[in-house]
Amino acid sequence: MTEQGTVVEELVVPTTMDDDPERVRAFCDWLAVSDAAEVAVHGLTELSWKPAEYLPMCHEPGSPSRLFVVRDPDGSVVGSGSYDTKSEPGTTNCWIAVGVRPDRQRRGIGTLLADHIEGIARAEGRTQRKTYAVSRQVGPATGPGFVPAPTGFGAVPEDEAGVRFLTGRGWHFGQVNRISRLGLPADRSVVRALHDRAAAAAGPGYRVHTWTDRTPDAWLDGVAVLHTRMSTDAPSGDMAEPEDVWTADRVRESEEQLAGGPHAMLTIAVEHVASTTLAGFSQLKVPHDPSRAVMQWDTLVLREHRGHRLGWLLKVVGIETVERDHPGRPSIITFNAEENRPMLDVNEAVGFVGVGSEGIWEHRD
Repeated sequence: MTEQGTVVEELVVPTTMDDDPERVRAFCDWLAVSDAAEVAVHGLTELSWKPAEYLPMCHEPGSPSRLFVVRDPDGSVVGSGSYDTKSEPGTTNCWIAVGVRPDRQRRGIGTLLADHIEGIARAEGRTQRKTYAVSRQVGPATGPGFVPAPTGFGAVPEDEAGVRFLTGRGWHFGQVNRISRLGLPADRSVVRALHDRAAAAAGPGYRVHTWTDRTPDAWLDGVAVLHTRMSTDAPSGDMAEPEDVWTADRVRESEEQLAGGPHAMLTIAVEHVASTTLAGFSQLKVPHDPSRAVMQWDTLVLREHRGHRLGWLLKVVGIETVERDHPGRPSIITFNAEENRPMLDVNEAVGFVGVGSEGIWEHRD
């Protein structure tokens, strides 16, 4: 039971870190609780966010984040929640997250937040809700004590608090993402050998391009297609979402928003020479602070161009570019569906090591 009078408070999300100090302080407190709740499960402090890094993502054009907190009577934040959905009419899906400060768990705070945010989702007609619950599990597991993913790849411990919480609320466990880490510097001889093999497999029919931050005008439409296809081509188990259509304007707006953070966005793209269109891309968010880990963002090769080791080529060129242009970072962190064996193959070959998991859960009305 939560204390009498405990309520969920929606934050006014600051526009920048120079916004009203009270708004910024509340946002920082929200993020601290969100991070602490996850680190308490997987122990991976490299996955924690700095406020200035995270804030731009709360203002994604067309899908701004709504943030919620629960406070102790002394005013300190003990619970954090978020609600993300597109503002476009007819949207039926959304993403929900709930975290409770480790020393205040099992007191009804998570239930209070979940009830509140799920109520908002229902009121807005979001009939498909998803959440990502981190896990201490490293690599695939089977047998007693584990809940297997319906995909047949990966599992989560049934005794984890998040698993019990979501199961008790009627959520459906659908998929596992493996969290992998590559310590830097990588073995250059291994990376170079993989680069050469991938380039030979791709042949002269494909050409690699790289850029930082702003997408060249010539590739805007191609990047929009790749972002759109992330919603249809990436492994999603039986939890497919509606197609998320991107346009060149949306790409540019998103880039401009993210540019407000202390990081660079590195894009590796591969062009199909005959059609002069993009066949795949990989993006890495590189922090300005060299002590911070590089975060792998989207990586995708269009279905019609698979079988040429383009995913391998994108991955190794990304590693080489990070180490050449942004030396000194400690690692690259990536998330991949456990059933995405082609991408796990290249990760493992280059030296990525599994360090945790993330269960993806769904609730449909």
